[in-house]
Amino acid sequence: MDNFFSNLNLLKIVLKWKWHLLVFAVIAALVSLVVSSPYFMKPRFKSFAVIYPSNILPYSEESQTEQMLQWLNSSDVRDSVIKKFDLARHYNLSPGDKYYASYLIGTYNQNVKISKTQYESIEVSVTDVDPVLAKNMVNAILFYTDKKIAEVHYSKYNEVVESVYKTLQTKKSEIDSIKRLYHEISTTYGIYDMGGQSQEITRGELRTVDGGGGNINTKDVIKLKSGMVEKGGDLIFLSNRIANLGNEYSELVRRYDLARFDLDKKFTFVNMVTPPMVADKKSYPRKLFVMFAFVGGTLLFSLLSIVVIEQRRMLSAGPNN
Repeated sequence: MDNFFSNLNLLKIVLKWKWHLLVFAVIAALVSLVVSSPYFMKPRFKSFAVIYPSNILPYSEESQTEQMLQWLNSSDVRDSVIKKFDLARHYNLSPGDKYYASYLIGTYNQNVKISKTQYESIEVSVTDVDPVLAKNMVNAILFYTDKKIAEVHYSKYNEVVESVYKTLQTKKSEIDSIKRLYHEISTTYGIYDMGGQSQEITRGELRTVDGGGGNINTKDVIKLKSGMVEKGGDLIFLSNRIANLGNEYSELVRRYDLARFDLDKKFTFVNMVTPPMVADKKSYPRKLFVMFAFVGGTLLFSLLSIVVIEQRRMLSAGPNN
């Protein structure tokens, strides 16, 4: 019941002061129109683009979208955009100002918004008093982001190319060295065909040449057998090693070709869904919003003041009145 009577009293106060409140509301509305005019609030225009990331190498457990957000918000991209459009001058800042860098970066961050959408795409928006500049800044942010990612990726590709190339050279030197050793042993001991010469040694030992006991160069057979016993195992090992190294070398060549392909091809890392456009309608200030804020604040303050005045009158009149 107390709340009811309090509300009823408040309603009586409003009705009693209705004309005053109406005048205050009209004045507040007029003031809001003046304040929100271009003379006091410069109109600001918004341009935005919606993109999807692509061809980004994984660095951690983050998604490509989350990694793209890191690139878009990087200091290199920000500084490149600031330099390209001379934003310090555009924002009326001088290098000699106190906290120059903080104000410059703060103003940039206030005007540039980069966020992930519900569809895992990214919206890059820029708000500025110049609608053309706003659009150009969006394009510049995307351009420098793509350039930055490309530089880092190609640097990694180049590292892979150089690393694989060095391994290739090492592997080739090892193959050449083993081949030289194999040739040296073969030449010194007269071993050229392990399988065929082993059969000849056996036939010479058993004197089964042509099915009989024809002329056999026993001295050469003994010499070849001695060399086969002494270096046969080494030659088998070297032969197998050469074959294995050949396979490894072929795999390295394949990897090198792929690395060269990655290094030479031109990637793009930004897929444009919605390109930025020059806004033909301001996004700020919104006159209706400003007007409602002014009128609402004025009425609330006026009503509180009237309540205080009425309470003082009641106290001054005393309990008998």
